[in-house]
Amino acid sequence: MAPSVMFPRLTSLVVVLFLLTLPLAIRAQESSDKAVSKPQATASPAKAAAKNKATSAAAKAKIDQQKALALSLLLSLANDARNFPDQRLRARTLSRIADALWNADPDQARTLFRKAWDAAEVADQESARRLEEERQRQQAATGGFALATPPDLRSEVLRLAAKRDRALGEEFLDKLKEARTREATDASSPARPEPLDTPAAIKQRLRLANQLLDTDVERALQFADPALGTITMEGLNFLSFLRDKNPAAADQRYARMLTIAETDLKADANTISLLSSYLFTPHFFITIEPGGGQQMSQMNERTPAPEVTPELRNAFFRAAALVLLRPSPAREQDRSTSGLQGKYVVIKRLMPLFEQYAAKETVDQLRSEMAVLGQGADQRDMRDEDDNSLIQRGIAPDREPEDVEKALDRIDRAKTSAERDAIYLQLAIKTAQKGDLRARDFTEKIDDSELRKEARPYVDMTLAMSAVEKKDTEKALTLAGKGELTHIQRVWLLTQVAKTLPPADREKALEIIAEAAVEAQRIDVSDPDRPRSLVAVANAFLATDRGRAWETMLEVAKASNSAEGFNGEDGGLEIRLQTKSISALRGSTVDDFNLPGVFRTLSQENATQAIELARSFDGEAPRATALISIARTLLSEKTK
Repeated sequence: MAPSVMFPRLTSLVVVLFLLTLPLAIRAQESSDKAVSKPQATASPAKAAAKNKATSAAAKAKIDQQKALALSLLLSLANDARNFPDQRLRARTLSRIADALWNADPDQARTLFRKAWDAAEVADQESARRLEEERQRQQAATGGFALATPPDLRSEVLRLAAKRDRALGEEFLDKLKEARTREATDASSPARPEPLDTPAAIKQRLRLANQLLDTDVERALQFADPALGTITMEGLNFLSFLRDKNPAAADQRYARMLTIAETDLKADANTISLLSSYLFTPHFFITIEPGGGQQMSQMNERTPAPEVTPELRNAFFRAAALVLLRPSPAREQDRSTSGLQGKYVVIKRLMPLFEQYAAKETVDQLRSEMAVLGQGADQRDMRDEDDNSLIQRGIAPDREPEDVEKALDRIDRAKTSAERDAIYLQLAIKTAQKGDLRARDFTEKIDDSELRKEARPYVDMTLAMSAVEKKDTEKALTLAGKGELTHIQRVWLLTQVAKTLPPADREKALEIIAEAAVEAQRIDVSDPDRPRSLVAVANAFLATDRGRAWETMLEVAKASNSAEGFNGEDGGLEIRLQTKSISALRGSTVDDFNLPGVFRTLSQENATQAIELARSFDGEAPRATALISIARTLLSEKTK
């Protein structure tokens, strides 16, 4: 009994003693930890700094290695490109190498730019000759023609050179001006220039400025300013683009144009019509011929009227009234670009704006001027068709397009099968542009079997483009299965659908891409569309299965080596409809058919493997395109 009684008390005593010593042990451990951690705290920053320094040195060495590899690739390719027999390829390759080399070796780059220019001159002359031959062939066969303009290589070289060196850009601009003058002089029957035509030199300068505007506003203005002392459609279009980047700079130059119009005795109604575009209808212009005929120019997508100061808007109406209210000469003595009837039409077009913003006295004076101009004129040329006619475009709301029901009513009243076919074709094209699948039904109602056969591919591809633009996956897949599309069109459609699917639908995307790959393999081995289609497949795989992208690019190289004419760029889609009544051509570039994008991504992952892949292309053009893309990536990519 006694031992059993004493045992619990002993245990309690041990527990109490343990609890009393525990705080002392904890404090001792804390002191010990502090003693140990204190030296580590002083040593850690030094070690971290050393580690960071080593990492930084390794990263810099890696970047230097990448740069050296890129420069080696470019210089080696430049030596090869000097001997390319294809002048077009020589021009493009040398100019792009020069652009990539500029920061490392500007003197060498200038030399390459000049060699590229020489090659571009030869290539452009050859392209112009072939284009004229094709125009004559089409016109002899059908009475009309629809042509895709070939690349302007001199403009490509000029854009790259001007971006790097203003003096070199001016040198090439002068050469281009001389060449255009010489070409016009050598033409067997040069066309008489129209009064409102912009001189070629000004047009080219402004075209270059527009190209530079996206990347370097200051450089763009340096090239544009000499051309903005003349009021031209291209100049005002440039100012509308400039206003999106720098409103103050654009408004300042526009105000200067208004001052020029006030003091220039040659300024007429068309001058004012052009100037009105900047304030009220950006990128949209209407000019009037002396007989009252109207010319419309849409130079970019319509954009809303800009918000400008009342002072600038008042300056326009002051200049407009000054020009439009100048005393008019006798009709037989009038030498203006618009003529007196054109002046009447311009005043009529701008009258709603004068009524909204100008003083009542000015409005009354313009109404009186219209009354005088209307006396004795050919009323057929000055009739008021309706408020939605062309002269009101951009000022008044656009007229609603003819609906399907009204067009079908016209079909019922058509007297001949040819008239009905023409209306059905118009209906098919218009509804296809809206993405309306009824376009296919209208096409099938065309009686003329040849016309129906010509219309089907155009209508189906127009519907496909609309479906991709609207990201209508269901409609796109329906057209991919049932539409009368070429192999490359179907590959494009399937790969575009796959790329728009969300990550959650990865398996479905892979199935669609695999279907596109099968479609690409159906293209003849000698057709350049085969490697283009496979490049689109590889691009689609990049986001879903990088390993299969590499595998597909091996197929691209193999297909390229069997298809003469594949250059790794200039990939695009073109649909054409040419009948006795219609010549329609729609074309667009497709980056997914081209090598630069996919090689840029692959070289970021494994540059050595990408270089080996690029060198497996037998063709000079695709190999050069791929190597330049890799070199650019290495020069710009920071080691992660």
